[in-house]
Amino acid sequence: MRSTSQKLVRLFGAIAVIGFVGLTSAQAEDATATAAYADMKATLGIVPGFFKAFPESGIAGAWAEFKSVQLNPNTALNAKTKELIGLAVASQIPCAYCIYFHTAVAKANGASDEEVREAVAMSAMTRHWSTVLNGMQVDLATFKGETDTVLKLAAEKAKTTN
Repeated sequence: MRSTSQKLVRLFGAIAVIGFVGLTSAQAEDATATAAYADMKATLGIVPGFFKAFPESGIAGAWAEFKSVQLNPNTALNAKTKELIGLAVASQIPCAYCIYFHTAVAKANGASDEEVREAVAMSAMTRHWSTVLNGMQVDLATFKGETDTVLKLAAEKAKTTN
């Protein structure tokens, strides 16, 4: 059986290793945070305060997500559409910060005042009907079947009118 002093030496050794690994990991996180901030400055011209408020341990990932989807011009959705979606969601959360941001960026990407109003109206109608459907406990399978029927009939009508 090991003596108490041997157990303590092993315990303190393990703590020292964990501390070293934690310190090394924190230094790596600091380096990735510094790189993320530098990339933000290069991309945006500044490091916005909301990014500075984010924990440094996760800022590199948060920036990568923001940059690879929202700022990426090579995604399936164009920038205006992404921002109108962001505005619609922000209107329902509701988030005054996000509403301001997504409205301004949508307009910077060519959205008209009418498109902004329509995005917000669509979010309101979606919320309205979601409330009705969920609150009235409309059967989902029936709803899906009716939706499919309406779409099929619309497609058939479009074929005959073209």
